[in-house]
Amino acid sequence: MKLIDWYILKRYLATFFVMLLMFIPIGIVIDVSEKINRILEYKVPFVQVAIYYGDFTIYFANMLFPIFLFLSVIWFTSKLANNTEIIAILSSGISYMRFLRPYIVGATLISILALLMGFFFVPKASKGFNDFRYTYLKRGADAETRQNVDVYKQISDNEYIYVSSFNYTSKVGVNFSLEEFKDNQMVSKISASVIKWNEKDSTYTLTNYNKRIVGKMEDKLESAPEKKFRFNFKPDDLTPTVYAAETMTLGELNKFIDKEKERGSGNINAYLVVKYKKYSIPISAFILTVIAVAVSSMKRRGGMGVNLALGIALAFTFIFFDKVFGTLAEKSSMSPFIAVWIPNFTFGILAIYLLRNARR
Repeated sequence: MKLIDWYILKRYLATFFVMLLMFIPIGIVIDVSEKINRILEYKVPFVQVAIYYGDFTIYFANMLFPIFLFLSVIWFTSKLANNTEIIAILSSGISYMRFLRPYIVGATLISILALLMGFFFVPKASKGFNDFRYTYLKRGADAETRQNVDVYKQISDNEYIYVSSFNYTSKVGVNFSLEEFKDNQMVSKISASVIKWNEKDSTYTLTNYNKRIVGKMEDKLESAPEKKFRFNFKPDDLTPTVYAAETMTLGELNKFIDKEKERGSGNINAYLVVKYKKYSIPISAFILTVIAVAVSSMKRRGGMGVNLALGIALAFTFIFFDKVFGTLAEKSSMSPFIAVWIPNFTFGILAIYLLRNARR
């Protein structure tokens, strides 16, 4: 690489990390101001608070990664343009695409970092971040993080469970049923108006218990006011954690998704969105870098302020697209893969258009 490449690359990486170091403390200060009363009220140990803000730093940086990258590129490229450095570079015979090369190298390095963070470090930080919130700051609100209504799951090759509602705090569910099939034919069904988990002996107590065994000539019926059972599923299967996918590494997430598909989980789209975003966010580094360079490499009236205003608008539009289509995939029949990649595809077209104009 030439001297000019090293010059731009160092500015690219340095500005990005300085931007992180500037905004993360602001995020921590705002978060502390919101939570300090509850931290003091619940007498949360200092060590736990320190660990939480370590996880918060990674979680916060990953969440706003596109904005930090976009603004940092616009910031230092606008300074190059205002100092007429870009005009001097292009006047020396270097083409615009050649001028763009160190930016692409920088985006590659940031993308690899984002990919590794998303695969291994962000999931652990997300788990620590959410566990702290629901252990110390939202006591008694754990049910908010769980799907506890109309849960239907496959727990083995031929067994299915259903519960209309389950309270994770009291470990009590309503309208429970367990169905067993063989060769696509139901062979037995257990039902109960109430199911309660007994933590001491890892059993369930069924109230208004009924069992029906399907026979060739006639069915066998069994009932009891109350009966204990030991099933091969846990309360977590009756109340899957909504943010579970965010706390898993890539390998764990792939196994989890395969298992949930076999069980017929209703949250499968939400898990797939998390998986696909691990790949789409690093790719967005290239798209946002090209857009930022194309927008800020021209010297404008109004200086850097105009470029920053335009950059902030585009960055938040990208975040808006990402959140809207992610929610659509989770709540509708829209393909998670398509939903996750629509923002990159849309802004990729915009990047090509702006790049062509900038080259002129």
